[in-house]
Amino acid sequence: MSSGPRVVPAGLVVLVGPPASGKTTFVRELVAQGSLEPDAVVSSDDIRAEFFGGEAADAVSDTADARVFDERDRRITDRLAAGRTAVAESTNVTPRARARLVAIAGRFCVPVTVLRFPQDEADLLGQNEERGRSDVSAADVSAYAALMRRDASAAQLRAEGAAFVYDVPGRGQGVAPAEAARRFTFRRA
Repeated sequence: MSSGPRVVPAGLVVLVGPPASGKTTFVRELVAQGSLEPDAVVSSDDIRAEFFGGEAADAVSDTADARVFDERDRRITDRLAAGRTAVAESTNVTPRARARLVAIAGRFCVPVTVLRFPQDEADLLGQNEERGRSDVSAADVSAYAALMRRDASAAQLRAEGAAFVYDVPGRGQGVAPAEAARRFTFRRA
């Protein structure tokens, strides 16, 4: 990227990508590099772990999902109300998932920046296998990848209300997470 890092304005940052696409690793690198405050990242996986620990059976019900995403939305709302950037770290591959986030940003008149993780499905499956997580199957990864291809093009994301849409390069493009993180600069409110 010869023009320097992409500048992400203060506001709501929505990560969009299937499981194993590198979202978590990317935001960890941003935090490690000092680009983001640790509590800027609002992760549905982290909230699920806080609420349910290792009790996988309790963590995957519709009731559990509602509780997790209500809490995620509350945390995002609190950050935006305080004039601070929030990063929604979930798959967010469906329009419905993104609509509730765009609505929250709209309440605070802050821009929505979408960071897409459009990795090749074969790479996703390989990365998922390497993660060794039993809660996300290869079929799950493929289903999310299909949803992203169908429902998360840059044009669609802009039509839904994203002010900015950037693709985050990954392993398939020969870019390590630390290098991908250096390609973005986050403005502070």
